[in-house]
Order: sequence, then structure tokens, then C-alpha cells
Amino acid sequence: MLSAAIKAMRPRQWTKNVVIFAALVFDRQFTPQYLPEILRTLAGFVIFCLLSGVVYIVNDIADIEADRQHPVKRLRPIAAGELPVPAARLLAVLLVLVIFPAAYLLSPAFMLIAAAYLLLNLAYSRWIKHIPILDVISIAMGFVLRVAAGVALIVVARFSPWLYVVTTLGSLYIGFGKRRAELALLADGANSHRRVLDGYSISLLDQYITIVSSTTIIAYSLYTFSAPNLPENHAMMLTIPFVIYGIFRYLYLIQTSARVGAPEDVLLSDRPLQATILLWGICVLVVLYLIPVN
Repeated sequence: MLSAAIKAMRPRQWTKNVVIFAALVFDRQFTPQYLPEILRTLAGFVIFCLLSGVVYIVNDIADIEADRQHPVKRLRPIAAGELPVPAARLLAVLLVLVIFPAAYLLSPAFMLIAAAYLLLNLAYSRWIKHIPILDVISIAMGFVLRVAAGVALIVVARFSPWLYVVTTLGSLYIGFGKRRAELALLADGANSHRRVLDGYSISLLDQYITIVSSTTIIAYSLYTFSAPNLPENHAMMLTIPFVIYGIFRYLYLIQTSARVGAPEDVLLSDRPLQATILLWGICVLVVLYLIPVN
């Protein structure tokens, strides 16, 4: 049951919480002299991983019948009966009792953001996930709250608001891409597995994806030459090609691969996308930490 409980918390999806480090990295505090800030952010990352686990457990309990009809989700511990629903509920409650006192010790503001994240996801599990467009917007807001949580953990000097815009648009892109992949995978039976898919079509999602992918590239490009803490020679613009390729690569995968559905599965399995993210990260660190601002 312990193994089933850990699996139900979906550790593979905890990679999404890495965006908590955005404030630390992009505010130039990812250096040994800022060790307390690094440790606080790391603790915040762990807390959000546990909080994400609570959200996944609650969502799986709410979706248990639909998941049992899904070709992949039926293997999840709660849907498969490996983790009984009463045990899953108890686990979620115990995690919450640990998470919020620990979050308050880190920062009261961080705790409030964590609470907002939990409430948003509870609303998503109960109502929002059945409403087209709003379902993906609420997922995007979850990523924005993660970035805000990282900001709340440290004293930020010059964190660009453009990064909030990029986070919002990028997560909308991934969210609509996931919906498209689900719709293509489930075909005519999509509505019986996820009711919200009845409000989408492949052509409509393709239009949404075109809009948000284009605006993501534009917003990130604007960040690279307008943020206050970047080198005056606009060296950060060198990272734009990696962002463009990453967006195009994900679009290629959702259009051509039947295995694409969950973004974390793509991230953990597609070597070209992993290489792009790695090279982008290295380039960002070089520009932020090795090239002087003035």
C-alpha cells in the first residue's frame, strides 16, 4: 500500500514544481552566497511536491469511475483498487496537516499562496475541469502560483513581470496541447472519459495552440531585451532559438505521436526536448551569471 500511495501522488509530475526556482535563478540569487535562499526555495519545492500529491489524490478520488474506463488511467492506484479510497482520503488529510504548518514556517505569504493553489485545484477537481477553456486556464494559473510561491520565499530585487506572462502563455500552450493529444487518443469515446473534451475539437484546439505558441515566443522575446537585470548587450536573446525549437518540438510530438498525453511523460522520454531544455538552461545561466549587467 505504501508503494501505491507514493504512486498515487505521481512523482513523475513533480517536475512541474521546478518553476518555483524561477525567482531564485532569474533574480541572480542562484549562487553560494545565497545559500539560505537556495535552501528555502528547495524546501518550498518539497512542500509543493507534497501539495501536488494531495491534489492528485483528491482528483483521482473524484474521477475514479471515469478513470476506470480510460485505457491508461485505469492503472492508477486508486482506480485500480491498489489504494482504497478511505486510505487515500486519510493520506491526503495527513499530508495537509504537515504541509501548511511547514509552509507557514517558511513564509506566511508562501503559505497563503500554497493555500490558494490547493483551493484552485479543489475547485478544478469539483467544477472547473468540466468547463472548456477555463479548465486549461486554471491549470495555467497553477503554474503562475508556483512562480509566485518562489518569489514569496526570497527577497526579490528585480524579478521581471514578463516571466509571469511567459509562464501563463507557456502553460496554456502545454494545456491545450495535452487536451489535443487526449482528444486524438480517445477519438469518438473522448466524452465518456473526460466530459470537458466534448467542448473541444481538434481544429479548435489547433487554433488555440497556434495563438498561445505564437504569443509565448513573442512574450519571451520581449523579456529577453526588456527585463531590468539582463546584460545591456541583449545576450539573453541568444536563448530565443531554444524556446522556439522546444515549442515546435512539443507541437510536432502532439501532432505525430500517439503516446503524447501528459507533458511530464514527454519531458522524461523525448531526448531532443530534454537536450533543448538543458541547452536553454545552460545558456540562461551563462548570460545571467557570467555576463555583467552593465
